[in-house]
Amino acid sequence: MKEIKKKLNGEIERLTNKTFKFDQRVKEGWFSAVYFLKTKEIAEKLIPDNQVTMQFFQKNDAVLCGSDEAIALLHTFANNPEDLEIKSLKDGDKISPFETVLTITGPYQDFGFLEGIIDGILARRTSVATNVYNVVKAARTSGKQKPIIFMGDRDDHYTQQAGDGYAAFIGGSTAQATHAMNEWWGKKGMGTMPHAMIQMFEGDVVAAARAYQQVYPNDELMVLVDYNNDVINDSLKVAREFGDTLKGVRIDTSKNMVDKYFLRNQQLMGTFDPRGVNPELVFALRKALDDEGYTHVKIIASGGFDEKRIREYELKNVPVDMYGVGRNLLNVHIGFTGDNVLLNGSHQAKEGRQYRPNPRLEAVEFNK
Repeated sequence: MKEIKKKLNGEIERLTNKTFKFDQRVKEGWFSAVYFLKTKEIAEKLIPDNQVTMQFFQKNDAVLCGSDEAIALLHTFANNPEDLEIKSLKDGDKISPFETVLTITGPYQDFGFLEGIIDGILARRTSVATNVYNVVKAARTSGKQKPIIFMGDRDDHYTQQAGDGYAAFIGGSTAQATHAMNEWWGKKGMGTMPHAMIQMFEGDVVAAARAYQQVYPNDELMVLVDYNNDVINDSLKVAREFGDTLKGVRIDTSKNMVDKYFLRNQQLMGTFDPRGVNPELVFALRKALDDEGYTHVKIIASGGFDEKRIREYELKNVPVDMYGVGRNLLNVHIGFTGDNVLLNGSHQAKEGRQYRPNPRLEAVEFNK
């Protein structure tokens, strides 16, 4: 399958141990299932000279992510990591069901206790990267690629932000919401104003936008316009105030709310679900902006978007210019399995599993 090529610092390269802030208790087995630790001890005491090959796979068409992190984990916490033979695909590679993505060969006691941690790394990172990739693909259904902003900071524990942001980058997102999400690949988070900022200006969207421009004069002005549940009127207010300086408006209407535009135009009701951000509201907003000459103002839509919903919008040519997506990108639905498949170079594996050599795997050099 084709690869998704990503450049880090101008070159296609692996992330190294220096990127990750691992918990040093990994070395003590704190995060390993106890049966792995017992097997490690038995191997050390009774069969220390055995060489095993462990291979990792999953069962979906997916975008691989987490391989660099898994390799760095091995180089940091395995015993005698310089003696392990590691072969791996790269982050961003498209992978097929049951395709081998990583193999490790060496004494079991040197690395076997890391199996579950590696499974978890690959599962989460690959799930996020694949989710983002599918959303990005959906956002070009109409023929033009629409940018995707990864907004998953509030949907999971903050310690996951760096890895999730990197996975989103691998999947093809345009920007991430926090600085932490950009940590592993050297950029900064982006964003303009939350509802809290408008609240502090007593719901006055123009005043909030004016304050934003005063403090951040070099930023592109993007204004959140659903605070008062009247996105068309508030969008026109900021457009009239800022003219060409206004670059975009973002609508994030709660799915439990019906915008005041429909309450004023109830003859439109009855043929669609008017709650939250919906195509009819976006079409009406685009028309209102264009009718007053603000054709340059982009529309950013967020709130409950996923691959299916974005594709539906694109098929209808809903005039959204950029999508913000959060929770739906963090669904961990891809599970990895590590299996010992060779013992001292000969086939030895659980029934139903076998060694699956993959010519796409690349040998990995030890990196301190």
